[in-house]
Amino acid sequence: MLFVLCGAIFLEGIDVAMLNVALPSIRADLDLSTGMLSGVVSAYVLGYGGFMLLGGRAADLLGRRRMFLFWLTVFLLFSGLGGFATEGWMLLVARFVTGVAAAFMTPAGLSIITTGFAEGPQRNKALLVYAGTASAGFSLGLVIGGVLSSIDWRWVFFAPVILSAVILVLAVPLIPKDRPEHSGHGFDMAGAITVTGAMLLLAYAVVRLEHPAEGLGWTLGAFGAALAFLAAFISVERRSAEPLVRLGILRSGPLARANLGAMLFAGSFFGFQFLATLYLQELRGWTTLQTGLALLAIGIDAVLAPTLTPRLMERFGNVRVIFGGLVIAVVAYALFLPVGLDWTYAAMFPTMILLGLAFALVYGPLTIAATDGIAEREQGLAGGLLNTAFQFGAALGLSAVTAVNVAALGAGRSPGARLDAFQAALIVPVAAVVLAAIVTAFGLRRAGTPGSVPADPAKAGVEPAATGARP
Repeated sequence: MLFVLCGAIFLEGIDVAMLNVALPSIRADLDLSTGMLSGVVSAYVLGYGGFMLLGGRAADLLGRRRMFLFWLTVFLLFSGLGGFATEGWMLLVARFVTGVAAAFMTPAGLSIITTGFAEGPQRNKALLVYAGTASAGFSLGLVIGGVLSSIDWRWVFFAPVILSAVILVLAVPLIPKDRPEHSGHGFDMAGAITVTGAMLLLAYAVVRLEHPAEGLGWTLGAFGAALAFLAAFISVERRSAEPLVRLGILRSGPLARANLGAMLFAGSFFGFQFLATLYLQELRGWTTLQTGLALLAIGIDAVLAPTLTPRLMERFGNVRVIFGGLVIAVVAYALFLPVGLDWTYAAMFPTMILLGLAFALVYGPLTIAATDGIAEREQGLAGGLLNTAFQFGAALGLSAVTAVNVAALGAGRSPGARLDAFQAALIVPVAAVVLAAIVTAFGLRRAGTPGSVPADPAKAGVEPAATGARP
């Protein structure tokens, strides 16, 4: 079962990474404008970010196995549609629906793990293997995407079809059946509509931050509408007899810190990865394959997460390991700040390997922290919240570094001016991960002995209903 679910999260990571490196080839073949090309990336973000919270709760209410299998099938079909695209709009539709499929599939898979393994060392080890596989998918996807793009960019869409078909065949007998919390009668439709509208509008507004000159009014309007939908959602949930999201879960201090830390950490990493790609390809003239190989060292997380991290967690505790990983990430980004036009890869390597170590110490333990002590019937919701935080963090990080880079560059186009703008934008990942470390530090005072859980759920910020006992 774990093998199948790790395959699914590997599929998601490799799918995103391969598309990122294939964009220039897609633009050249289909003659897409810059706006349309950006839309291909944004469409996935909209689908993923917009439906993630609903997807997490749907896994709890309608069945984790059912949601996982159904949306894995949708992922397969629409990834194939992208490979047959002859127009930009076909790619937009394919990527949006693929993002929606991932939004339902990912929290379902995560909650199958958290409910299928006993809370404690067994679940922690499974989650660390899962997190390492996700990182490996993204890292290897950069390399594989470069290879496939050099053959034909359409294979970037067809390869996930083959992989998802294999996973689907294995998942049918291996994923255990579960009893849905809800049959669908009396489903909180008003809550589903308002929260999805809020997430879609928020994702759209975040994406538009990358282009501040293209209608600031629309961006602010989208943020305002998102807040209005969010306020309506909270009002609906307070009155609903069967709320889509039990608002009390948001009062959990560890869960809130884990999600905020995840958002900031994801923003720092994806912002850095975007800048590093621009530096290597546009300033240094490296190929997509060379760039992917340069970033491959970060994938050491796939080895360290299931081997080193469990030992450190057992000795120092979850929160201290996360904090240590964030401090290492600060050092990694800071080492890259003085980057020059003539840097060798040996000078870049310490940043890459330290980021791999930081990922091993942060990503998996954050997943554990965000789902620890949460009732089985709300594990999908907890997974949805965490993945929403990661997704919006990544979008915010990309938007922030893009905005700073464009503002610092101005009218300059010389290599020196572009390097200065690149270095200015590098401050964003450093600042984001410093904030993540500060947020995590607040949990250090409350952290008990390594591997312990609070005896009183209320003191941990979790209502009694979230400890596993049904009201």
